[in-house]
Amino acid sequence: MESSNNNTNGSSSGGSGERHTPFITSLIAGGLAGTTVDLALFPIDTLKTRLQSPHGFIASGGFRGVYRGVMAAAAGSSPGAALFFGTYETMKPIIAKQQQQLRGSESYSPALTHMIAASIGEAAACLVRVPTEVVKSKMQTNATGSSTLTSTIQLVLSEKGDTRAFASNIFGGLYRGYGITLMREVPFAFIQFPLYERFKVEWGKIQGYETSPIQAATCGSISGGIAAGLTTPLDVIKTRLMLGADKNGVHYKGASDVVQRLMHEEGSKIFLSGIQPRVMWISIGGFVFFGAYESYRSRLMWLGE
Repeated sequence: MESSNNNTNGSSSGGSGERHTPFITSLIAGGLAGTTVDLALFPIDTLKTRLQSPHGFIASGGFRGVYRGVMAAAAGSSPGAALFFGTYETMKPIIAKQQQQLRGSESYSPALTHMIAASIGEAAACLVRVPTEVVKSKMQTNATGSSTLTSTIQLVLSEKGDTRAFASNIFGGLYRGYGITLMREVPFAFIQFPLYERFKVEWGKIQGYETSPIQAATCGSISGGIAAGLTTPLDVIKTRLMLGADKNGVHYKGASDVVQRLMHEEGSKIFLSGIQPRVMWISIGGFVFFGAYESYRSRLMWLGE
């Protein structure tokens, strides 16, 4: 079980004797942190998306207009991050308790608790994140009809009957790529959060006291960079599905169709396209995000005492 040195590090594991971060605290801190990092690092995300576009980097805009779609990101970042952390922090003690009852305290695995809680958190966050990503990706790659946020939303909503999108008759193409986004986010969370929590615990043990927000931010940066690199192929598939069609306008039929066509038409190397800006974006973003989250959480916890 994790050391109690991690009790006030923001993401307590939910084991016995550890302090639980209140839901409303996680919700507010996560929302503020998500907005902070998404707005600060948006240009890097734009470059990554354009590198993964079937039309190519230059045709998708190159280095021009790197803030296209920033309003869509801003609209979804706060509720998405708030939903994730609110769910994550709420589920950790519940899962930890269930795990201890089923397996006993001696067999309790903090990593398993973090992985399951993070997966549930991602499923909740994607309800907001996926529509945001769809609209943002269209604008970042200068898709036809995406000159403004309003026109892009109308364009995506008009894509009714799209069998690649969940509930397309209601939401049009807003939830196109929901499944593959979960397939990307869950493995990402499985890698990042156990590493993040463990790095904080080990760092706390070495120095003899809990990690500071800056130290926690460093742990988030390292764990995020590792997870980002390993999940880049899934991110490429997700981007192509959300854009909807290849450079010739031929629609993708699903994740397996994307994989087959990319392997046949562009080769296996395409699955690592955008890996440099993705790792850079998430590493820097992890530092900013977790640093901001821990700082906001600590202050909110202090105000509540």
